[in-house]
Amino acid sequence: MSQDDQNGRDNTQAFYRGLTQPRLTRQNFLRGSGAALMAALAPQIARAEKVTDWKAWWAKQVPTKEFVFANWPLYIDVSSDGKTHPTLNAFTKQTGIKVTYDEVIQDDPSFYAKVAPVLKSGSPTGYDMIVMTDGWYLTEMLMQNWLVPLWREKVPNFDKYAGSSVKNPPYDPGNKHSMVWQSGLTGIGYNPKLTKREITSIDDLWDPAFAGHIGMFSDVNEIGSFGMYKLGINPTTSTPDDWQKAAAVLQDQKAKGLVRQYYDQSYINALENGDIWITMAWSGDIYQANGKGYTDLKFVVPKEGATIWHDNMCIPVGASNPLSALDWMNYYYTPEVAGLVEDYVNYICPVPAAQDYILNVIKDPAVANSPLVFPPADELARVHEFRAFTSYAEYQQWLNTFNPVVQG
Repeated sequence: MSQDDQNGRDNTQAFYRGLTQPRLTRQNFLRGSGAALMAALAPQIARAEKVTDWKAWWAKQVPTKEFVFANWPLYIDVSSDGKTHPTLNAFTKQTGIKVTYDEVIQDDPSFYAKVAPVLKSGSPTGYDMIVMTDGWYLTEMLMQNWLVPLWREKVPNFDKYAGSSVKNPPYDPGNKHSMVWQSGLTGIGYNPKLTKREITSIDDLWDPAFAGHIGMFSDVNEIGSFGMYKLGINPTTSTPDDWQKAAAVLQDQKAKGLVRQYYDQSYINALENGDIWITMAWSGDIYQANGKGYTDLKFVVPKEGATIWHDNMCIPVGASNPLSALDWMNYYYTPEVAGLVEDYVNYICPVPAAQDYILNVIKDPAVANSPLVFPPADELARVHEFRAFTSYAEYQQWLNTFNPVVQG
């Protein structure tokens, strides 16, 4: 890997590194449309035939020298000329495995709609690795047995280097089927010049002093979780009764005229322009805004808690090169490789030791020292996962509870 590939800082790279928020096309794009999609698909989906002995299945797999990696756009390191991906090139040089890298995932609903009928039929998708966000679509793929249980002994670097925030997630206990690619936080963004004080609490989103200048998300998974933080409830382990209570406090917030608007990704523009002073926010958006010159904006993990979300590497059933996919997972979970990727994408790195590599080898203190890229332990101790739904009926109940808040 050339020094230029590691350390180039041209405008193309700055553009890539700026795209750091959990874009709606990644985690939350068209949630309502996604619900409609699931409503249409749910009655039609039959469970795929299960492999009962995955250990025996893995034992039959033959090593290959290729694999196909489906990911989101702008979500891996790029060379100075913007034409190649240095970590993929180095992986091929080290292992002899050629990677076909396909930036085909524009949003979870449409990608699920593309692969679900193929997986249902028992046919291969053509991908050996896919990246899915924690949420209903990943849960559905797990419930349908469409993801291969990982041969964990082939990925020792995960146990060695993975941070505690990406181990044993509620949506995939024990990381049986998935390993995190990148993560992000949903907390509070604000402009202290307008709020006239520091922000520390979820209660600040209900402060009458900010009436008409408060932004809330339109995504029901996000806003429902924040309603529960207001009540001291952990959304990860919440019940339908908790959801009703959270919806009530959110409706009260709306009825009192505190909320200027329920925003999609456009909230960041309203915050930059001063239309809103305080808002639910994605950590990466504030990082990006700071880089564009909006240095007054701050991001905080409130004392009651915040949400951490994850994009996950998974192997779909029918993959032709699963051993090569495992080799990539093990290669990625090192400080050097995770650090190179992180220095370009600037989400939350799943490998804490990459921070030292970015600081001392890549020599990029802006990324290495950013609490938005490497959150301190006390902040990570206050974050919670999204509710992992156990059935489509339960997911629909959540939607029915919180949709009236943002749509009514």
